[in-house]
Amino acid sequence: MAKKAIINRNLKRQKIVMKYHVTRSALLSLLNDISKSYEEKLEARNKLQKLPRNSSSTRVRNRCELTGRARGYYRKFGLGRNKLRELAMSGRIPGITKASW
Repeated sequence: MAKKAIINRNLKRQKIVMKYHVTRSALLSLLNDISKSYEEKLEARNKLQKLPRNSSSTRVRNRCELTGRARGYYRKFGLGRNKLRELAMSGRIPGITKASW
C-alpha cells in the first residue's frame, strides 16, 4: 500500500486542478487563438505561468482506490491490477469472469 502522504498529496493536487480548471482552460484557449496579437498571448502566457504548478492536470497520478498503487491501474474500474484480480475472482465485479478454454 502506498504511503498516506503520497495519497493525500495526490488528492490535494486533484482539488487544485478542479479549482483552477476554468482559469487554465480560458488562458490556454486564448493562447491557441490565431486572431489574438502577440502582446495578448504574452500576457496570457505570463498569467498561466503564475498559476500554481499543481493546477496542471498532468501532475495528478491515477491511483488504485483501495491501495493507492500507482502502477498497473485500470481506468475502467479505478483499481490496481492486484485488487482487480482479487475482486474479480471473488465475484464482486459484475460481468467479469476468468477466461478458460
